Amino acid sequence: MPGIIVVGSQWGDEGKGKATDQMGDRVDFVVRYSGGNNAGHTLVVNGEKYAMHLLPSGILSPNATPVIGNGVVIDLGVLFHEIDVLTSRGVDCSNLKVSSNAHIITGYHTTMDKVTERFLGKRKIGTTGRGIGPTYSDKINRIGIRVQDLFDEAILRAKVEAALDQKNQILVKIYNRRGLEADEIVEELLAYADRLRPMVTDTVRLLNDGLDEGKIVLFEGAQAHHLDVDHGTYPYVTSSNPTAGGACTGTGVGPTRIDRVIGIAKAYTTRVGEGPFPTELEDEFGERLRVAGGEFGTTTGRPRRCGWFDPLVVEAAAVANGLTDVFLTKLDILSGFDTIPICVAYDVDGVRHDKLPMTQHDFTIATPIYEEVEGWHEDISGCREFSDLPQTAQDYVKRLDELIGVRISGIGVGPGREQAVMIHDLID
Repeated sequence: MPGIIVVGSQWGDEGKGKATDQMGDRVDFVVRYSGGNNAGHTLVVNGEKYAMHLLPSGILSPNATPVIGNGVVIDLGVLFHEIDVLTSRGVDCSNLKVSSNAHIITGYHTTMDKVTERFLGKRKIGTTGRGIGPTYSDKINRIGIRVQDLFDEAILRAKVEAALDQKNQILVKIYNRRGLEADEIVEELLAYADRLRPMVTDTVRLLNDGLDEGKIVLFEGAQAHHLDVDHGTYPYVTSSNPTAGGACTGTGVGPTRIDRVIGIAKAYTTRVGEGPFPTELEDEFGERLRVAGGEFGTTTGRPRRCGWFDPLVVEAAAVANGLTDVFLTKLDILSGFDTIPICVAYDVDGVRHDKLPMTQHDFTIATPIYEEVEGWHEDISGCREFSDLPQTAQDYVKRLDELIGVRISGIGVGPGREQAVMIHDLID
């Protein structure tokens, strides 16, 4: 049975949670493999809205075991707040499994994140200030705090003190801030240990054993390909690998066990934070997309930058991630436009580019070349078959399919779990 990866193919906020939720009742494990609570996904089930940041979308599927893999960085306060909120709403979170090797976000990580971003001024990256980058930095520098460290106070204290020896020097001497106390950090982390302990397991063994037994494992990425630290619009990226390859390193499941990679893309394009965005609309059409699509960050509340669909962006993600399918979300938001532009190429200093430019400089100055297709005015939120869509909406989807080079297997036509048009099965 398959290992299936769900990956964002633009700049995040594509609706990965909705696509994952479409398959939740048919899979055995749903695994978060990268990022932290800088990500956010909103699901609507039976008219109820659920906003989550750390918990896998599969937490709402009673038949699936939700797993937080080793590649995730965890703010324990956020994790337990989400669990408490969902529990109060009748969602059973008792089956959550957490990797013993996942890294912990501490108070000094969030402090460093915020002061560093403020110090950058106009050169800011657009970080959420959640401590994600500093936590991954400590991980690479081999001074991070892992989940398993919470169960040995001596090890935990030694690691915190070692980290603060360095960080307090920076906070005090560079940023003119008060130094942090190791005792406070240790005490705060230890307060979570007893509650966390029953959830912690060897998730590498758990998932591989599940695959050996013929179970279906769904890998759920945070953010998206173009925010990947290696493949994204560096330096305006996240600090991890939300690409399909990150699913393997972030869970300990080998690439030979992956059968399908599903890229999620909005029917238009959005981005939060800084960085290049060739099809961005800073006019009435951009505002119309923002308002109609509710384009405000689940995590930060920041208004998202909006623009027309850019197949070059999605095609690049398809190549690097080995996409087998694309799930197109929010097609319903485009209802009401007389015509809809689609970016088919870029102009870079008078030279046409039919693929994403190699350099950040060229991508930053790229001007989109559009073709326009006829729009539609019908409400498509009740459509459940591809043939139910207006012909012009069908034509729009088919044109995107051609330009991306990967089949579009599913379409979101509203926020609800049931509001989807499935063209090809995402599992079989």
